Amino acid sequence: MHERSGSPAVVLLSGGLDSYTAAAIAQADGFALYALTVRYGQLHSCEIEASRRVARALRVVQHLELNVDLAAFGGSALTGDGLVEKNQQPDRGEIPATYVPARNTVLLSLALSWAEALAAYDIVIGVNALDYSGYPDCRQEYLSAFQRLADLGTRAGVEGGCFRLHAPLVRWTKAEIITRGQELGLDYGLTHSCYVPLPGGRACGRCDSCQLRARGFAQAGLADPVMPSPGKS
Repeated sequence: MHERSGSPAVVLLSGGLDSYTAAAIAQADGFALYALTVRYGQLHSCEIEASRRVARALRVVQHLELNVDLAAFGGSALTGDGLVEKNQQPDRGEIPATYVPARNTVLLSLALSWAEALAAYDIVIGVNALDYSGYPDCRQEYLSAFQRLADLGTRAGVEGGCFRLHAPLVRWTKAEIITRGQELGLDYGLTHSCYVPLPGGRACGRCDSCQLRARGFAQAGLADPVMPSPGKS
């Protein structure tokens, strides 16, 4: 990203580690953050509260929460259609059961709509293609195509504006993401990553998201403030 002091940017904020870091990077680059969190029917809805904690920590200009019930369509373990796999190799090279049909297209479309209404041309998303290689809507090719769509399908775009889709983490490892977050002074104790949290919101430590997070902290040589010790649940 190039520094654009005070320019508005819409950031998709899930409450997870990646979106928190991407938002903080955008803020460090001088953007004024407008955070968008979507309740899409995810079973791990405690991430919504995590997004509020993160938004407060970042002191965003505005934090907007929307309800779009993708659970009505089904097709994903994250919305209750099937079980979230545990104790599996998290980067198996196949599309996992936790893929939500067209989720990032839906979320980015909502972010684009708000950005156009705000006269903002920058949208930030914390996707990471290396750790989430099974998700087709986390790839750079997809992001480039969506940016083209934004310019073709909006009034702002056809009248000469140019939307910029920022995905600063797309080619970073989880360890690199965490290390950058530490450099920015982020408190990852505010975040939530687990797909199937235990009572009280504690991380299960066994789902794909927990395993990727644990591996990232281990490779970064840091302790995770929210995750259980390996082998515990």
